[in-house]
Amino acid sequence: MNGVSAAYAIEVRGLFQSFDSPGNRGSEPIAVLEDISLSLPPGAFVTLVGPSGAGKSTLLNILAGIEPIMKGEVNIEGRPPRAGSSSAYMQQNDLLLPWRTLWDNVLLAPELRSRREYREKQQLAARLLVEFGLDGFQRHYPAQLSGGMRQRAALIRTLLCDRPVLLLDEPFGALDAITRRRLQRLLLSIWRDYKKTVLLVTHDVDEALFLSERVVVLSGTPGRLLHEFHVPLPNVQRAGSPEILEMKMSILARLENGDG
Repeated sequence: MNGVSAAYAIEVRGLFQSFDSPGNRGSEPIAVLEDISLSLPPGAFVTLVGPSGAGKSTLLNILAGIEPIMKGEVNIEGRPPRAGSSSAYMQQNDLLLPWRTLWDNVLLAPELRSRREYREKQQLAARLLVEFGLDGFQRHYPAQLSGGMRQRAALIRTLLCDRPVLLLDEPFGALDAITRRRLQRLLLSIWRDYKKTVLLVTHDVDEALFLSERVVVLSGTPGRLLHEFHVPLPNVQRAGSPEILEMKMSILARLENGDG
């Protein structure tokens, strides 16, 4: 699209999105996102927080090329979003294929691309299964796994897509607190080691402040950008920091007020 710079891994300008009201043909469309503008340089880690109905998942669907753009400009790596191009998308539901084993599920993307890539990714897949606590379950089917295990498998599958941009919608929502923190640290190491651009959606303000460089707060329906917080300090120094606590209170206040 004209005027959008390829210098950004993700760039959104003046995005408006609405849906037809179900069951009310001819009525006014329901606004979901209103005038959203957001830019992520390559290698950024940004988190979206907002109440239910703020359009966070809708925004990720648009960036992933799943939903068409109603109005505005959106680019991923300098090009309009297209499913499976420059981004890997993990949705809230694990979407594992029930007829494939865990091993075959996590290696789905490399398998579809080429035999060579499938062979190359097997070593990394085996290492990630160990790190994510899934080693020994390679031959299990999704129905034989717990919800948290399926969620972990879905995250591994997303990482093995090997795309420069990761779109993550509540990736740790089904996990217990200890597993959640361990996988948060793993995600940070993957982000640093592989220089990914990450856009994360979560309802957990503590998670947002632990993981990301910037936290973007959206209002309720229709979702509008209320404020961006630039998070200070290295990740390992944030727990218990007065600056982080003050920032958390500011984010919660904006979420409660809903008007910035």
